Amino acid sequence: MFDNILIYFVVIPLIMLGGLALCKNIKQIRTVAVIGSTALIVLSVVLLMGYLEQRAAGAMAEMLYVDSWTWFTPLNINLAVGVDGISVAMLMLSSIIVFAGTFASWKINPLPKEFFLWLILLSVGVFGFFISIDLFTMFMFYEVALIPMYLLIGVWGSGNKNYSAMKLTLMLMGGSAFLMLGLIGIYYHSAPEGGQLTWNILEISQNGAIDKGWQYFLFPLTFVGFGVLGAMFPFHTWSPDGHASAPTAVSMLHAGVLMKLGGYGCFRVAIYLMPEAANELSWIFLILTGISVVYGAFSACVQTDLKYINAYSSVSHCGLVLFAILMLNTTAMTGAIMQMLSHGLMTALFFALIGMIYGRTHTRDIRLMGGLMKIMPFLAVCYVIAGMASLGLPGLSGFVAEMTIFVGSFQHADMFHRVFTIVACCSIVITAVYILRVVGKLLFGPVQDKHHLELTDATWWERLSAITLIVCVAAIGCFPNFFNELINFTFDGSIFKVLGMN
Repeated sequence: MFDNILIYFVVIPLIMLGGLALCKNIKQIRTVAVIGSTALIVLSVVLLMGYLEQRAAGAMAEMLYVDSWTWFTPLNINLAVGVDGISVAMLMLSSIIVFAGTFASWKINPLPKEFFLWLILLSVGVFGFFISIDLFTMFMFYEVALIPMYLLIGVWGSGNKNYSAMKLTLMLMGGSAFLMLGLIGIYYHSAPEGGQLTWNILEISQNGAIDKGWQYFLFPLTFVGFGVLGAMFPFHTWSPDGHASAPTAVSMLHAGVLMKLGGYGCFRVAIYLMPEAANELSWIFLILTGISVVYGAFSACVQTDLKYINAYSSVSHCGLVLFAILMLNTTAMTGAIMQMLSHGLMTALFFALIGMIYGRTHTRDIRLMGGLMKIMPFLAVCYVIAGMASLGLPGLSGFVAEMTIFVGSFQHADMFHRVFTIVACCSIVITAVYILRVVGKLLFGPVQDKHHLELTDATWWERLSAITLIVCVAAIGCFPNFFNELINFTFDGSIFKVLGMN
């Protein structure tokens, strides 16, 4: 079982859980967390190099490192794993944010052991989800990733944390109910007449057994089920409240990785397995995601709480991911994946910096802060870089992702798609408004509170967390072709032949 490298993405966090359970003090807890998160980054780099080497050697299979172990024979449930370029990119993103989140939580209090136990359990679900190609085990890991959020926010959160934790849990569980119905429906229509039913994504795609009539019913269930986690309008309201109350590392993982499960699931399950329905029904969800893009940006403009500003910004940027996926062409979908990477890194950076600033000033209200550039220059410069990535400054990840999305979206010659592309493009202007407003108010101008003059700048562990994320944001912006080629290996598969994508 341990011959396949992918299994270690679940095994390492499980070993970390065992190690954390044995820890006696904070030093041991930090040691386990750092060693485990570093091992995950090393593992993801090894996987990336191995994947690229196999592709360069001519491996043309839709997924590599494919393996399967029987779990429950009566329902043909298997622990089946495999990755393509998109999965590899998501595993890289997850390991980086877990690493950065570990250092951002260096001084977590109270109950540090319990906090890291739940945080690592969440990461077990995330990594398991991205390596799974069996719908049942994918759904199981999906639930494992969601459940810890209630306690992580309810116990270690701030503000109206109990309300936020319950609202988030109920809405995401509601989405899971839609998703479960959709996946069961896919399972019972997964095989040709007389064939064996299967949960395996590759087998279902190859069988092409889901007829159009059932696709029209199952596609909305699965897309909405995953779309709730992707903060699709009007199912987005859990996101701002959840982000605002969550502790720093949880916000980083939630916005940076967990919300990406929604976009990844919409692509991997809803569109990949039901392409005909996607072609016919995508316009409905394009309207909803287009609203998400613009509504999220406008909502961010009127907020005064730093976390709410970034939370509504995430609604807009994650809406752009789903918007691009629904364009159903190679360019736009490539942009969607790059946007998932870009947003994951820059929103994790935002939430890390907000947590660091809040830990010093004890406020997130921008009206009560000012002149932080002279007080904590390192954190201020990092915040400017995150803001520039968010509004799409060339040389950073946001520009590459958004340009690819809009170019791909405008490839459609019909008026409907082009009008909505122009509407989505307007979000760039709105984003610039609230980013520049916050940067100007927060970092420059007079100091609002004289007690802030006594504050200190970032510690070494905070600097390491921020620098890790900034380097990755710059890497995507400066070397987009590498990530483009990694992702494009996926787009030679059967889904594009079925849809006639280009």
